Amino acid sequence: MLRKLYDWVFSLARHRHATRSLAVVSFAESSFFPIPPDVMLAPMVLAKPERAYFYALVCTVASVLGGLLGYAIGYFLEPVGLWMLAVLGKADTFEASKALFQQHGAWVILIKGLTPIPFKLITIAAGIFQFNLALFVALCVVTRGARFFLVAFVLKRWGEPMLAIIEKRLALFTVLFLVLLVGAFFAVKLVGH
Repeated sequence: MLRKLYDWVFSLARHRHATRSLAVVSFAESSFFPIPPDVMLAPMVLAKPERAYFYALVCTVASVLGGLLGYAIGYFLEPVGLWMLAVLGKADTFEASKALFQQHGAWVILIKGLTPIPFKLITIAAGIFQFNLALFVALCVVTRGARFFLVAFVLKRWGEPMLAIIEKRLALFTVLFLVLLVGAFFAVKLVGH
């Protein structure tokens, strides 16, 4: 069934309302839908490279808004959020996740938002653990924007072969991005003093 859903989402990329569908899939994936928007983003960027960054922006905005829905599910409907985490196979790691969120919540959102891990896990958990909402939104903008704009940039610049290399070495690229992010943060702090 998941394969049929994946194929259906992929087929939406060729539809005349593809941009709207991309927004809907990006929104839904951040709160309850199982298929990531990259399934649509990649073929759309390859088909129209001149619109790559527009598509990345659509994904980012819709994903952040969907993240707010995921947060609201966790915050206001905790039993539903816990049920969704259980369905996704994450109920057994709840206490460990809670401790991790309490100690390193910002880093959890930044790192997990870049990876193929379903973002809904993070958004729902952030709501359940009552993570600071303003910081949550800011981190979602950074991490989701980085992810989608990176995909758009890579596909626009080097095409599909380079995307395969990045997917194969995603952990390495995530670490490199985080090193750059931390370096930029400390550089801004040093300049500010």
